[in-house]
Amino acid sequence: MDRDALADFLVRHRAALAPADVGLGPGARRRTPGLRREEVAQLATMSTDYYTRLEQRRGPQPSTQMLAAIARALRMTTDERDYLFRVAGHSAPDRLAVEGYVAPALMRVLDRLHDTPALILSALEETLVQNGPARALFGDADHVSGWERSAIYTWFLHPEQARAVYPLEAHAHHSRARAASLRAAYGSMGPRSRAAELADILHARSEEFAQLWDSQMVARRFEDHKVVLHPQVGRIEVDCQALLTEDESQVLLVLTAPPHSEDAGKLDLLATLGTQSVAGPPNWRTVSP
Repeated sequence: MDRDALADFLVRHRAALAPADVGLGPGARRRTPGLRREEVAQLATMSTDYYTRLEQRRGPQPSTQMLAAIARALRMTTDERDYLFRVAGHSAPDRLAVEGYVAPALMRVLDRLHDTPALILSALEETLVQNGPARALFGDADHVSGWERSAIYTWFLHPEQARAVYPLEAHAHHSRARAASLRAAYGSMGPRSRAAELADILHARSEEFAQLWDSQMVARRFEDHKVVLHPQVGRIEVDCQALLTEDESQVLLVLTAPPHSEDAGKLDLLATLGTQSVAGPPNWRTVSP
């Protein structure tokens, strides 16, 4: 671990970003340009003290998960993220497999979406980051970790909770779509990847998944229209737009409803009230293709 190189790299990246670059308001008057340390820590979901120690060359070696979160918070490119990993004493990650990192181009779009549900998913349907309306609609994914962040995993292994977000008549379709999506991810990521690991877990523990997986369906497509169920607001029909990275390893989903419609009013209500007043169970409700 090269503490000097790591600290210098973090400080310069932080200084080069304005609050508007990461979706934050200008806040109080700033003595120096760039983001504050506490803002980076907030964006990376870590303590300010932990991040500060890294910049002061006295912190412990950060884990790969922490580094991915920092790279996401500072909107690093993949080349910059790889450098960050190396100076922190880790090998550069597989560009299709690293957990927690979000493509900066998608983050820039998400930063500008405040009034409609939007979130970024990995190829394994893990919620990487979401805006306020998405949290209100689907729950806060920051409170779950590991495979529980994957909608494919929870759909087959926690069906009672995970499937409550969709009408019963749509469940079979979503089961097929998730199995086919995982097969597509497996094809891209390979037999020694996290996609293969997830497929092995589900194949051993879910008879439904095993049957669908063995049917060899492959698809990586997002629906244009879907119905979402919310425990307080009720049935909401939304249009779903998907923006994929070039390698299709991540996708930004944006959910909207026709202007002035009843469904648009329900989305507005969720955006206004937020997660505290309206949101249902947070751990399982994650939108997916």
